[in-house]
Amino acid sequence: MINNVGQFVSKRALLNPNTEAVVDISTGSRQTYPELNLRCNRVSNALLDSGMEKGDRVATLLMNGSEFVETFFGTGKVGGVIVALNWRLVADELSFILTDSGAETLVFGTAFNEVATELHERGADGTAVTRWVHVGDAADRPEFATGYEDVLAGASEAEPDTDVGGDDLLFIMYTSGTTGLPKGVMHSHETTVWAVMTVLATADIQYDDRYLICLPLFHVGALNPLLDTIGRGGTCVIMSEFDPHRIWEIFAEEKITVTLAVPAMLQFMLLTYDAERHDTSLLRWVMSGASPVPETLIRTYEEMDIEIHQVYGLTETGGPSCLISPDDAIARAGSTGKEFFFTQVRIVNQEGEDCSPNEPGEVLVAGPHVMLGYWNRPEATAETIVDGWLKTGDIAIFDDDGFVYIQDRVKDMIISGGENVYPAEIENVILGLEGVNEVAVIGIPSDKWGESPLAVVVRADESVTAASVLEHCGGKLAKFKQPKAVEFTDVIPRNPTGKILKRILREQFEDAAD
Repeated sequence: MINNVGQFVSKRALLNPNTEAVVDISTGSRQTYPELNLRCNRVSNALLDSGMEKGDRVATLLMNGSEFVETFFGTGKVGGVIVALNWRLVADELSFILTDSGAETLVFGTAFNEVATELHERGADGTAVTRWVHVGDAADRPEFATGYEDVLAGASEAEPDTDVGGDDLLFIMYTSGTTGLPKGVMHSHETTVWAVMTVLATADIQYDDRYLICLPLFHVGALNPLLDTIGRGGTCVIMSEFDPHRIWEIFAEEKITVTLAVPAMLQFMLLTYDAERHDTSLLRWVMSGASPVPETLIRTYEEMDIEIHQVYGLTETGGPSCLISPDDAIARAGSTGKEFFFTQVRIVNQEGEDCSPNEPGEVLVAGPHVMLGYWNRPEATAETIVDGWLKTGDIAIFDDDGFVYIQDRVKDMIISGGENVYPAEIENVILGLEGVNEVAVIGIPSDKWGESPLAVVVRADESVTAASVLEHCGGKLAKFKQPKAVEFTDVIPRNPTGKILKRILREQFEDAAD
């Protein structure tokens, strides 16, 4: 079927046989589209040979690499459903996801032998997995697992003949679970094709682009760029994991033209940048999102002749929601632009009415790329998708010209003395103070105001004090928005996509009330 996402690779093998499809930095592996397609076909046929049927779930516990790409597309071709596991989770969390999804096959790498062994020892009480496939050297393979290369060697390279596509489920991607248990976001071949189409109709992704993927592929912020690049016929250069030192070298070595990095990654990269050694002349732009991108960060990269294009998206939308255009990236620094081509965005108040310009409200998103729903969670689905609109839980404004500015998460908003305070606005101001590396603003209980803003700061210079931070905010923020206290820490906790885990910070600094 033409709308089978697995067929992206088959089609590119036909149309662009001489183009590099995937470059795996960690192994040095380089695959053209025909080479990648034959490997995907082996995965497809191996799964069919094992008895996998349409709709069966196949889980992965893999670092970024060619094996993930092969498994994703190979599984999709024949109707399997990919469940890409967050490899930063512990055994109990992974057990929950594997049990909830009902995955019977797990493809895991050597780096995860220990946790895979623990899951295996739990038996049927821990997971439904019956097929354990190991990626790595045979000498490192647990005795209960079969070797990935052995599995592929015994399978046919022939293109599988299936009737998969359309509304058939393609992947379940579990949310980070920063509050409560993670939910499995369901995307079909159809919603995924539309997510790719709307990105390619909106973003500056070109046929000969070399896209560096350095976010984990278990997250939509990496998976969608992978699909977009293959959909366009470019080359995916994949880092096994983000390295702020190595990334600058890869830009030059692999002639990278586009990448995506969340704001925290961009901050870390600044600490390793050397203008005399690092060549970014081919880097056309960097997409950044997952949290509001500080305007100061955008300006800093502008001075380095690197454009930051702020994007706004969610797992539930398959990636796209809003994107700043190249024409507006600098002039509208701080905005996440306007809705994607095949996307509709509204901002509504608590009564569900459309907000006026510059009035904060919740972002709603609609489009053919919005998820089918949450796996096994019909009530959560009904609460999240209302009359065709996805309730995002994010607060934003439209300016007078229709540009969207993300303010914060609804749950992270601080109400101080009856006024709404958005932590991202305060964080953006504090990041403008020299000597501040990172900052997170949370609400803490206040007898007088109900809540007050607390700034948690990671400093690069010991000369930064609580007094200097508070002084810096004076005159830049309304009095009710100014932090009432400052705490210093060595590390701000984040999830794999760089989002600050404010729940943990609130627990850590619960005694800091004024």
